[in-house]
Amino acid sequence: MTLQLLYFAAVRELIGKDEESVTVPTDVATIGALRRWVEREREPLRGRLGAVRLARNEEFARDDDPIADGDVIALIPPVAGG
Repeated sequence: MTLQLLYFAAVRELIGKDEESVTVPTDVATIGALRRWVEREREPLRGRLGAVRLARNEEFARDDDPIADGDVIALIPPVAGG
């Protein structure tokens, strides 16, 4: 399954890019499984995605929400304002 990952704010800074296309294994079928996979596969993000929200096709998603081929997944960290 191929997904488009969009990185925002601090996540973008850690990864060093705005977005990428990834192919995930077949056992990565939910948002939660994707979160764990990204943490394993992207060393700068290890242990850092706990507070990061994931959105699937422009809607915030829960860990048990399914993902599908072609989905666009945004990784959005908390942002402080002033």
